[in-house]
Amino acid sequence: MNIIAVTANLTDIKADAIIVNHFEGMKQPEGDAAAADRVLDGAISRLIKRKEIKGKTGEITLLHGPAAIPAGHIVVVGLGRKRGLTVEKIRGAVAEACRYLRRKGVASVATGAPGAGIKDINIEDSVQAVTEGALLGLYTFRRYITKKDDNSGEIKELIITGRPKSALTVAIERGRVLAEAANWARDMVNEPGNNMTPTHMAEAARQLSEEYGLKIEVLDKDKMVELGMGGLLGVSQGSQQPPKFIILSYKGKASDEIDIALVGKGITFDSGGISIKPSDRMGEMKGDMAGGASVLATLIALARIKPEINVTALVPATENLPSGSALKPGDIIRAMNGKTIEVLNTDAEGRLILADALSYAKKLGAKNIIDVATLTGACMVALGDICSGIFTNNQALANKVIAAGNKAGERIWQLPMYDEYKEQLKSDIADVKNIGGRYGGAITAAKFLEEFINGSRWVHLDIAGTYLTDKEKGYIVKGGTGVPVRTLVTLVLNMVKK
Repeated sequence: MNIIAVTANLTDIKADAIIVNHFEGMKQPEGDAAAADRVLDGAISRLIKRKEIKGKTGEITLLHGPAAIPAGHIVVVGLGRKRGLTVEKIRGAVAEACRYLRRKGVASVATGAPGAGIKDINIEDSVQAVTEGALLGLYTFRRYITKKDDNSGEIKELIITGRPKSALTVAIERGRVLAEAANWARDMVNEPGNNMTPTHMAEAARQLSEEYGLKIEVLDKDKMVELGMGGLLGVSQGSQQPPKFIILSYKGKASDEIDIALVGKGITFDSGGISIKPSDRMGEMKGDMAGGASVLATLIALARIKPEINVTALVPATENLPSGSALKPGDIIRAMNGKTIEVLNTDAEGRLILADALSYAKKLGAKNIIDVATLTGACMVALGDICSGIFTNNQALANKVIAAGNKAGERIWQLPMYDEYKEQLKSDIADVKNIGGRYGGAITAAKFLEEFINGSRWVHLDIAGTYLTDKEKGYIVKGGTGVPVRTLVTLVLNMVKK
């Protein structure tokens, strides 16, 4: 989609439709809505008076433009109460309005910067949110649908009005970069497992390397054996697909040090292995590599924005399948850092491959380590599909991640890491078990991972509840969500500023 900034009045812009906004509780239209009301001979005011336009969040009212203006459609979008407006609500409102207009066959849309100047919302933040909302909300994944969608057109152009134009252009580009990176991760998650094997995932990373000038290295099975990656090798035993360990690096400054290592779980399909999952919804386990997709996508954005920081993404990629050669409950494996693991449940496999990846990040000397994983159903039980869980051994780093998530609109909630939880992981015959007891499963999984970071500044993000959705709301559409790409990019950029 072409997105441009202009300084013209909204009602003068040549577009198929214009979007204006109204706040709940306001008796008269304001700003662009007032200008549209004038060319409509007071139609918006009359609808407000009759309470047909209330301004509630998500409310959409369509009016037809008069001959006096270029736009054929005028859409009034509710933003809720003015005092409660956030950039997150702007993202969602724009996404809903754009999808609505796409169904009407609209090809070009113009809008202003909603809420600019209200509270802490400046025009740049508003324009970035408009851009993200449109690109994220209009995302579709139709690669394997051969029938044309007759009920949906394509919005080819978005025009955003405001001043100064230069600042708006910068904000548009920032929003575009973040949204397109998140949509790339969505594509990866939505791909079927037969077309997103570890080899396919490594090839996708190679393509990123070529397109964006990133450094890449892909370790094969022989190198994993040499490094002692027993976790990744163990999980991959049951699959005919060879495992891959992907190392993709963005270098934004001359130093060789790694400021942040982003570690992403890359289980390209998870049947549970010998501890096989129920068949119901198992197909969704093609997305068990969402953590890996998100850290790779983050480097797309960094390569385009070019901050002065060094970031490396590490993705251990494999399938987890049952077979005669698969890892068995009761087996003992040795991770890269030398610790032995008693495997009591082969469906707790993500932590096994992350054990090696975290050990590798430690070996690289990364100053900060952040892992992202669809790790536990227990996290979804605790937080539902609203928040990702965060766990840490360094509160300052966790605070930065949470703040970045708040800005990106990707909610994160912290769970405890008390040492008492570690008791559940004690093994009689190995250094550690790969599962704890029935309770606190998301926490004991995080305590397991902590065994492999050896004191490094570390944050673990469990996105089991947020990586996928079966509902359409705001800028979230059915399928992969792209969480937490925008959080990670925002975090990195914030760390550069400071």
